[in-house]
Amino acid sequence: MKDSERKPSSRPYGRVAVIGAGSWGTALAAVLARSGRDVTLWSRRPGLAMAISETGQNPDYLPDVDLPPGIRATAQMGDALAGAEAVLVVTPSRTLRDICRAMAGHIAPGVPIALGCKGVEQGSGLLLSEVVGEDLPGHPVGAISGPTFARETALDHPTAATVAFPFSYADRLDPNSSPAARLAMSLSGSGFRPYVSDDLVGVEVGGAVKNVIAIACGIMTGAGFAENTRAALITRGIDEMKVLAEILGGRRETVTGLSGAGDLTLTCSSTTSRNMALGCQLGQGTPRAACFDGKPVVVEGEVNAVSVHDLARRVGVPMPICETVNAVLHEGADPQASFSALWTRPLEGEPRTLDIRLDHPEPSAVMHFGGRPWVS
Repeated sequence: MKDSERKPSSRPYGRVAVIGAGSWGTALAAVLARSGRDVTLWSRRPGLAMAISETGQNPDYLPDVDLPPGIRATAQMGDALAGAEAVLVVTPSRTLRDICRAMAGHIAPGVPIALGCKGVEQGSGLLLSEVVGEDLPGHPVGAISGPTFARETALDHPTAATVAFPFSYADRLDPNSSPAARLAMSLSGSGFRPYVSDDLVGVEVGGAVKNVIAIACGIMTGAGFAENTRAALITRGIDEMKVLAEILGGRRETVTGLSGAGDLTLTCSSTTSRNMALGCQLGQGTPRAACFDGKPVVVEGEVNAVSVHDLARRVGVPMPICETVNAVLHEGADPQASFSALWTRPLEGEPRTLDIRLDHPEPSAVMHFGGRPWVS
């Protein structure tokens, strides 16, 4: 193709607001600043906003990371959103609806909103993009998701993620002008490499479910099981993601990408993930109240275990790993008995087209590690 025949590149957004000054929100603000965007970072706490502005560091969440210049932090929502051409919302999923209501009246009409938080709203069973659609109608809503530890991203280690928005008819005709493409261009630079997707449902399901599966991997790792077990949980966890995504209107292949398999693999591979870390402590027999040295650490998979379980039940999708995690976390189920029951369910065919179900020969088997029964 001649240069004169190439379609023009997407035009990045000039000014972007990041709502949420936790570790991931701060990391995304750093990515945007390095890419030449005018960035405002909103914190709910004025003291943290002042510290970020004065020191160039986030002392509460990324204390050892020097942020690039150009990030302006504020605790005033109106100030943060003034003139923003795009908004990234990176707050805990359980506070999203309140944040949207706080944004109303400050955000300009039609400004695209991308979610950096992951989950399903408890009670309603809505995907987070649907929550935004209810409280901030008239805005294109998408998500940023992928295998991304915040500190590594903030330090500009090579990182890839997916930027997903539904494509309108106009977006199909001119994809380079779509919100997904423009936001990808806004984030692209240095070590951060975004990929564009039109399957928001698939991306959101992957992000919500992977945290629950990571807790399962953590429980089994903490209990002394090894790599075979973790690989099995990751693989079967991806299958649970695929089935739920498909029935909600997403695509199975999206779950095999960065926002599904990629994010799940990372989250299940290191206790840098709070989900994995919580599971490991529970698997070692630490009571929930004593995990993280008793500090009130928000673990998204713990919150979403309930909402993912309820959503799966509502749409008739079996998700045995997520069901097991929910039972252990929220229904007082014994971890040893629960995971033994998970492993001794009836045998199934792996391809969906193979309709087979066999009773397990040892339905009451006790799982062992190190030659001894697992005692939680």
